[in-house]
Amino acid sequence: MRLAPAVTISLGLVGLLAGAVPATASPAPTSARADRADRHQHLDWGACSARQQELNEAGAQCAKVTVPLDYSRPDGRTIQLAISRIKAKAPGERRGILLSNPGGPGGTGLANTLALRPALKDVADRYDLIGFDPRFLGESSPLVCAPAGPPTPPGPTTSARKDFEDSVRSARDTARRCREHGDNTGLLPHASTRNVARDMDAIRAALGERKLSYYGVSYGADLGAVYTQMFPRRTDRMVIDSSTDPAATQYELFRRSGEPLEKSLDEWAGWAARHHGTYRLGRTGAEVRATVQRLLDGAERRPVEIAGQRLNAPVLRLILKQPIQQQENDPALAAIVRDLVDAAAGKQVRPGPELAAMLELLSSPDLADSFVGGAIFMCGDGGWPAGGWPGDPETYWRNSVRSRASQPVFGPYVNGMIAPCAFWGTEPREPGTRIDNGVPVLMLQARRDNNVPYEGGVALHRKLTGSRLVTADIRAHGVYGRGAEGHRPVPCADRAVNDYLRGGDLPATDVTCAAGEVTR
Repeated sequence: MRLAPAVTISLGLVGLLAGAVPATASPAPTSARADRADRHQHLDWGACSARQQELNEAGAQCAKVTVPLDYSRPDGRTIQLAISRIKAKAPGERRGILLSNPGGPGGTGLANTLALRPALKDVADRYDLIGFDPRFLGESSPLVCAPAGPPTPPGPTTSARKDFEDSVRSARDTARRCREHGDNTGLLPHASTRNVARDMDAIRAALGERKLSYYGVSYGADLGAVYTQMFPRRTDRMVIDSSTDPAATQYELFRRSGEPLEKSLDEWAGWAARHHGTYRLGRTGAEVRATVQRLLDGAERRPVEIAGQRLNAPVLRLILKQPIQQQENDPALAAIVRDLVDAAAGKQVRPGPELAAMLELLSSPDLADSFVGGAIFMCGDGGWPAGGWPGDPETYWRNSVRSRASQPVFGPYVNGMIAPCAFWGTEPREPGTRIDNGVPVLMLQARRDNNVPYEGGVALHRKLTGSRLVTADIRAHGVYGRGAEGHRPVPCADRAVNDYLRGGDLPATDVTCAAGEVTR
């Protein structure tokens, strides 16, 4: 099976997106009338759908919450949100509800509570753990763009400019398909982070709770910040992990990831050089980097053929980007690069488990669907053009070319990957949310996060004047509960979160978790 250009572009955006929420205007008032309606809902709790086997095995219940499609018209058309609940096991110590969001945007969160339970430990017993699929995703009145036409397989030769023009055509086509179908169903204009925050508050009200507690990572962290701004009096214990700069546009955030990605590549190259006997990529960091650069330069002329797929340079950059987000994935990245270098040299290569898993993921229709979910929120958030994405394709090309001097591996990717938002054609219904409040918030940020740069989290920390920042001196995206995901945990960060959710007291000052405090 060959990897089509249309799939290439959509997957590229999924890999990059960390969850930018443009902060360009003050919040609009929320309808108290809509809140009263939600509070009197009768929720029909029962078994979750057959697709949620793990939730059912964990004893969870699921229900649907009815919310307005358009919160400015609370008596108008409605949609339904799928929610899950794992009840508190210590009723005498029950604090309330703990919602969560796994990021994206485009990520479904109905089962996210299961992922949190191991890290929460005894704290999980004090909350009803509430998962939810954001509007238009998963089981929450899903929005599906019109199907794409048959993909055109890439040819045996290419160029950087041709790859870019293919990406422009793909983004334009995705925008057209979503606009034609989404506008016809009347859902698309109502996909925005602000509306997801309103939905969270509607869930709170439907459950009869005065306040809600929350954990969100990546885009979910930005969503939590928006909630504190829109509903400060209804925020209980708020934890946000791996946030972005609230003043930056989405495209700016993509571009800013280039420099930390290159630094992470330098770090990995030094590691790979120390393991030259195993991977044969170079005896020094500079030699390893040169190996990677030759691979990319060659793929910009002739895609790498492996396991029945042709991988052009943008796809290779995406493949390189995924494991480099976590430091403990250094061996996996080295094995992937070794396989790709051999395939580019014309050798018959059976991909190792690391690359085989990546190739399977790249060709998965589920991942392409996740991209569409991300696109509808990227493009529906404030700013114009949609989400702050430039409308002229040549802007992306020029930025991509300029970036090659200082960011030769990832610069062309983060600068040149054009989003469908550039061609969305529909202006967002309201501006984004300007973050500036004193609500107590616990923030977590990895100092060497190359997906959402550390400086962006610090910028949000300054805007959330009641917040405390826990810094982990690691290369990672997502700090809390890493051990449950198979990564090296950061015990002092986990303790800070659990102490806050358990007792309600923020740390007296900002906290730095030193590298030596990471459990190996």
